Amino acid sequence: MNLSKSLLIIAAFIFTISCDTNNTNDEIATPETYEFTRNGESTVSFSGQTTRIKMSGELTSAMTDFDNTTKELLLEMFRNQTESGADANPFSEAELNAATKNVKGKIAASTDFYSSNTTVSSEIKTQFETWLTAQVDEVFPNENIQAQPGVAGQIADGTSTRYVSAKGFEYNQLVAKSLIGALMTDQILNNYVSTSVLDAGTNIEDNNNGITAEGKTYTNMEHKWDEAFGYLYGNSSNTANPNLTIGQDDSFLNKYVGRVEGDDDFAGIAQDIFDAFALGRVAIVEGDYELRDEQAEILRAQISAIIGVRAVYYLQSGKTVLEQANPDFGAAFHDLSEAYGFVYSLQFTRQPGTGQPYFTKAEVDGFISLLEAGNGLWDVTPQTLQDISVEIASKFNFTIEEASN
Repeated sequence: MNLSKSLLIIAAFIFTISCDTNNTNDEIATPETYEFTRNGESTVSFSGQTTRIKMSGELTSAMTDFDNTTKELLLEMFRNQTESGADANPFSEAELNAATKNVKGKIAASTDFYSSNTTVSSEIKTQFETWLTAQVDEVFPNENIQAQPGVAGQIADGTSTRYVSAKGFEYNQLVAKSLIGALMTDQILNNYVSTSVLDAGTNIEDNNNGITAEGKTYTNMEHKWDEAFGYLYGNSSNTANPNLTIGQDDSFLNKYVGRVEGDDDFAGIAQDIFDAFALGRVAIVEGDYELRDEQAEILRAQISAIIGVRAVYYLQSGKTVLEQANPDFGAAFHDLSEAYGFVYSLQFTRQPGTGQPYFTKAEVDGFISLLEAGNGLWDVTPQTLQDISVEIASKFNFTIEEASN
């Protein structure tokens, strides 16, 4: 069954039940745009999310700038805390250099998954730094060397040139796609739309009474929901109606919501995600926290599905190339490097109605070990890629064939 249609059925079922128990639900319409005001002023704010999306974009771009990038620069872009010998102004935009925000601090940092699991959070942060340093230490010195099993270097992908590790991975793709899970997805699903964050302290009482944050137009609860919205739409040219350019506004979650929306099997999912954000926000304004939480569950199902679909898509793309008589290894390795990042991101997804991801870190580590075994992508078999695809698709409401289009 079409994933978007299936999710709509689930959402409709939840909505029907809630209408039977809460008479306000059927009176709250889904806004057509994400615009909310108080006393004539906008109450929507997510500048921190926009900043981190931009920082992430510059970071991943710098990873392939052989002429200007250093290990210290990459780490400073990730940490933004000016370590000894690092560039104090690592970004091209002055506002990013002046910002007190950073990417690292929000990696694997959700309240629900990592507030009591700081050891794993630290391990994941360290993994990103390992990829960043390996790009400079392992790949940069071999820029003009032909890659081969056990040797980093360049490899042709049609008319393009890719730069891969000794195991065939593009570290820039590992970082970019893993940020989609460890930063954007984790912060949305396991932090900002979580009741533990939305209802913290006096947030419910303050929201009920219209008490805004000090010096701000919004309540704390409104702002937390907006911050979730910002990790998907924060770099959109029209944040009130971001689906006008969905998939075009950044290279992270926004891009891949657009890619999945473009597959006929999942058409409508972008609107479903936006509607859940918009209806959840107006539910907060109206003080209907049951309706709000229903929208959070829809977001968990749909955004998690984006990760699952793209993991299978890239695994299958790489598999198809490797099955050819004369495989284009550069093309296969590029697809499988993207697959790696989406597979890594599965541990940050969230099963609706639970406190669990669709795949645990241990399960994800198992998949990764299969991709990295021996000489990595030089050795991986189509059957291994198929087996991982089957396991991922089995947890979601889509088929391998649907995800592969």
